[in-house]
Amino acid sequence: MHTLSQRLEKCYSGAVYDVLRERGVTNTVLPKDVRPLDPTRTLAGPVFTVAGSPKSGIGGHESLIAWTEFLSAAPSGHVVVSTGQDQDRALMGELSAETLQFRGVKGYVTDGGCRDCRFIIDISFPVFARFYTPRDVVGAWTPDTLQEPLNFMGVTIAPNDYIIADIDGAVVIPGDIAEEVIDQVEAVMQTENLVRKAILEGESPKDAYLKHGKF
Repeated sequence: MHTLSQRLEKCYSGAVYDVLRERGVTNTVLPKDVRPLDPTRTLAGPVFTVAGSPKSGIGGHESLIAWTEFLSAAPSGHVVVSTGQDQDRALMGELSAETLQFRGVKGYVTDGGCRDCRFIIDISFPVFARFYTPRDVVGAWTPDTLQEPLNFMGVTIAPNDYIIADIDGAVVIPGDIAEEVIDQVEAVMQTENLVRKAILEGESPKDAYLKHGKF
């Protein structure tokens, strides 16, 4: 039996957004400048949250201790979602990505930057970030809280919500309705296939829409 994460990975963000909209669930789409390193990959799973901030005067050793404590806490099977209050630094890099991947973490989404991008793409670890920079967190930034609700640039994300991120962007699904939403998304995708089949067999787009109620 497929897990919710495996099922969600076979979906796409637009269909998830449509289902949430129809249910009246709003403010679920992360800002459009959160982009994938590798646009061919879909990332999906339950969320593990990390919030951090710049620290004036912190030592390199102290910052790395805090960073590695976060890496040690991130659980297998989850997507790490990180907010950083920082527009200058990479909040993900090569060794951290490989560490998280080895520990079974599915991927990483951040409102900050990323570095070592070619390496991360080559190991097929999904990262979604807002910008790229060689500047890292050493001696400058640390995580503050784990598994607390986040304000991700205006979108509220709670621990164990679900997220799907692909070439179009990232959508958050409230955890308490995740299974229902995924059920609905799968049904929508099946209906879309029927609409596509009807059109390709010569039916007009309008008639196909009226017959199946989707387009």
